[in-house]
Amino acid sequence: MSIKYIIDGKVVTAEPSDTILTSALRAGIEIPSLCYDKRTEIYGACGLCVVEAEKVPKLLRACSARPQEGYIVHTNTPRTIRARRAALELLLSDHTGDCRGPCKLNCPAMTDCQKYVKEIAEGRYEDAVNTIYDVFPLPASIGRICPHPCEDACRREMVEEPISIAFLKSFVADKVLEMDPYVIQTAPDTGKRVAIIGGGPAGLTAAYHLRRLGHSVIVFDQQPKMGGMLRYGIPEYRLPKDVLDKEIQIIEDSGVVMMNNMKLVRDITFERMAEEYDSVLLAIGAWKSQGMNVPGEHLEGVIPGIEFLEKLGRGERPLLGKRVAVCGGGNTAMDCCRTAVRLGAEEVFVVYRRDRDAMPAADIEIEEAEEEGVKFMFLHNPQEFLGKDGKVTGIRLQRMQLGEPDDTGRRSPVPIPGETDEIEVDNVLMAIGQIADCTGTGDVAMRWRGTIDANEQTFRTNMENVFAAGDCTNKGAGIAIQAIAEARQAALCMHQYMMGEEVRGEDIYYVKKEVTPEDFKDREKLARAKMPGLTPEERKHTFDPIYFGFTEEQALAEAKRCLECGCHDYYDCRLIRYANMFEGLDPGKYPGEVHHRPDKEITPLISHDPDKCVLCGLCYRTCDQVAGKTLIGLYNRGFATEVNPMVTEADLEFCKNCMKCVEVCPTGAMKSEIPVKRVTEIL
Repeated sequence: MSIKYIIDGKVVTAEPSDTILTSALRAGIEIPSLCYDKRTEIYGACGLCVVEAEKVPKLLRACSARPQEGYIVHTNTPRTIRARRAALELLLSDHTGDCRGPCKLNCPAMTDCQKYVKEIAEGRYEDAVNTIYDVFPLPASIGRICPHPCEDACRREMVEEPISIAFLKSFVADKVLEMDPYVIQTAPDTGKRVAIIGGGPAGLTAAYHLRRLGHSVIVFDQQPKMGGMLRYGIPEYRLPKDVLDKEIQIIEDSGVVMMNNMKLVRDITFERMAEEYDSVLLAIGAWKSQGMNVPGEHLEGVIPGIEFLEKLGRGERPLLGKRVAVCGGGNTAMDCCRTAVRLGAEEVFVVYRRDRDAMPAADIEIEEAEEEGVKFMFLHNPQEFLGKDGKVTGIRLQRMQLGEPDDTGRRSPVPIPGETDEIEVDNVLMAIGQIADCTGTGDVAMRWRGTIDANEQTFRTNMENVFAAGDCTNKGAGIAIQAIAEARQAALCMHQYMMGEEVRGEDIYYVKKEVTPEDFKDREKLARAKMPGLTPEERKHTFDPIYFGFTEEQALAEAKRCLECGCHDYYDCRLIRYANMFEGLDPGKYPGEVHHRPDKEITPLISHDPDKCVLCGLCYRTCDQVAGKTLIGLYNRGFATEVNPMVTEADLEFCKNCMKCVEVCPTGAMKSEIPVKRVTEIL
């Protein structure tokens, strides 16, 4: 005889065989559980399914408790939330698998590098491009110019060299661009209108995501063409503009309206846009070169580096003398010095106040500049720009040495008293940094650095419907992928705001695993693919692209070097899904030993990672109670308990055709060498 009771205000009908969990699930009410499957006997191991029933003093485990007529049950009360949080933190305190690969975690935009590299390795090029487009819409461009922090974290370096992740991105994007035009899928129109001020990597990324979500988007930019610093700050030899044009066209074809030669104050007013549009994003970049406060910096021939590159991006060929000095150590400085070489300068110096190891520029940029004849003057700082008749003729340089480390561990350069050098120059390119020009942004609050004050979680400004992202905010200018990362999050927050949702962005919890070279000692050493391109002598005389791109054979071989560090089961992992229902989980509050154990072979096709296992028991209970075998068990007791395989040679064929232990694992601890669909029968 069925009974009726209430769960979370909803009347639920339960049969005599039901538990609170099964009747709730049938009514469409989810109660978290890791250890339940209807095909196995009740176990109650995980502790996540607790609920609170009125007039019942203790919490009930919904997987085993039977409903009673007239029960009033609540699934999310302060008590149940505290209990679940504690259970999750205990489970996670000794759960040390990788949720995502370190490459993804080290990418500011959280691009799923591991996933698209695997798709490339399998020849699934369109899938790989879709994976990248889930995050940002400029893969061919960014793959060419990104300093790839993802590769800095690549564990393949513990074997020999990191995977060439950035070049694989540009390879696969080029492949797909050669096919039919890529089409961005958009949601039905929401009726909301968005204005974006700035058409650089941040503005274009935000426009793309907002259009995908169904909003009407218009982008205003002061330059003749869209692209921002990608077009006007990066030379042609690094990023061919026809590649950038194709990727921008894809965004425009999705319905984004693009308006060029529109400058704040002169052509458009911020105040009017804030009134007329449902939401506004400021993504104006950082177009002002920082001054050096050095005597003589206003002499003729001393040129801001970004102004120099901008002219080049507009199709001009800035005139330079025979001897050129570039002040700075970042990637803009490298673009300036290498461009000066291509424009015919006979001697090019880079003046940097720290040593080579402290240079923020990418190593490959420094190496290639040296190959092209650029001379580096480390531990030197301009003291005065010397001139004659109003034109620069030289630089007096203060010799520097590295002082004691500061609180961050970085050693600041300090002058060596009385020690200077002088060099003769015809031009100086200042590339020590860029700042935002926020003229015309009305009542938007600013920070002391002159950047827009935007909440670092939601990217909201002090104005109700105004958001900001990229180089113009908070800490100022960074690399393109950082601006893209902010823009993606800002777009999500703008969507939440316009749809009347809580504006909170996206904060995802991940489990990480510490490894050492010892963990990869059995891996075969495979050389990193060498990118074919022009020789140093050839490239120093041309603005043609210096790299030819990977061949298909090279790309496939390079992608197959991936160690696949991230969890194979991330998208089906219930543990991490439940963990992300809570803010601020802190498994570290439970100190003690954390296991670090090798994977265990169950059969040649099935392995078990004991460090991912939460001992829910589903694998061995399913083997026994569903498959009718006892090929998996447990050994040891307490904290040292592990899953124990007991498979004989005669059982191998049965296991190959069964795979139920892999199907039911809720955390990815069980892994198969062949694809297996995760199936947990809860109803």
